[in-house]
Amino acid sequence: MKKRPLIDIRSFLAIVVLGLVIVLATGCSSSNASSEGKPEQIRLDYAYYSPTSLVLKKFGWAEEEFADDDIEVTWALSQGSNKALEFLNSDSVDFGSTAGAAALMSKANGAPIKNVYIYSKPEWTAMVTNPDSGITSLQDLRGKEVAATIGTDPYIFLLRSLAAEGVPVDEVEIVNLQHGDGASALASGSVDAWAGLDPHMARLELESGAELFYRNADFNTYGFLNVREEFAENYPDYVNRVIKVYEKARNWIIENPEEAAELLAEEAGIDVEVAKKQLERNDFSEPIPGDVHYEAIVAAGKVLQEGEVIEADVDVEALTTELIESTYAEEVIE
Repeated sequence: MKKRPLIDIRSFLAIVVLGLVIVLATGCSSSNASSEGKPEQIRLDYAYYSPTSLVLKKFGWAEEEFADDDIEVTWALSQGSNKALEFLNSDSVDFGSTAGAAALMSKANGAPIKNVYIYSKPEWTAMVTNPDSGITSLQDLRGKEVAATIGTDPYIFLLRSLAAEGVPVDEVEIVNLQHGDGASALASGSVDAWAGLDPHMARLELESGAELFYRNADFNTYGFLNVREEFAENYPDYVNRVIKVYEKARNWIIENPEEAAELLAEEAGIDVEVAKKQLERNDFSEPIPGDVHYEAIVAAGKVLQEGEVIEADVDVEALTTELIESTYAEEVIE
């Protein structure tokens, strides 16, 4: 019997073509890649909880920075840390704005991200209720419905606050709603309380007399600007240049607080008095990631472990060290 060849010529050609496709796909694994050692585009997010990003987008300083390189700058709106992290994980943006603890949660789940810049130190979350609710302490939340956006700083703030006050989380019904929807649910009385986020929180304070019945600024983690690790490895100089334009925006806010409030109001579609209240709760003085940020994230991470949000066998200190990368900002910021 004549033996059949293991691979006929058509199969061989098909394998060759498939191999070429794989090689080409590998060489162009990032949609940002170019043959000139620079990205074809830089994809940034902006968020109403990150005034720095709004200033940067408004004035087009990133577009100006990269115009001579013929690099396109694109923007995506992050409605919360969870959305920014979804964008980063799906390779939809290169830089995403999140709370520090939310970035740690994502890192614990394998997200390939690095924190390279602090866009603000905010007191952007607190526990909020309606003035006639009868809720005055966290103890009053037992058996109540509380809105929060899972995976974001307000959610983590809720967990840390309950733990600090000795209220078991399983005695509270957490309703997972995006931040704006949580604010609306509280205003309509659909939930008893809400783990708030500015500017929605400031708006409810001024418009409906909502009460911040539990506050702890130390339980708010910092505003992290995260970059995808692949982008940072391929284009470290461009990470520095993004930080440079963020610095321009941060300094502009410090020097122009009234104008910054007006810009925030315009971009977020809120009253200027709401914007002023939000900005009053932001400290823009420490942009370089450092020990204070490391300690805050480790503390949040340990509470998340106790609440079984992060696996018990995760080394929180080591994970935080992997997440926080200060060298880029140190090179740029004097």
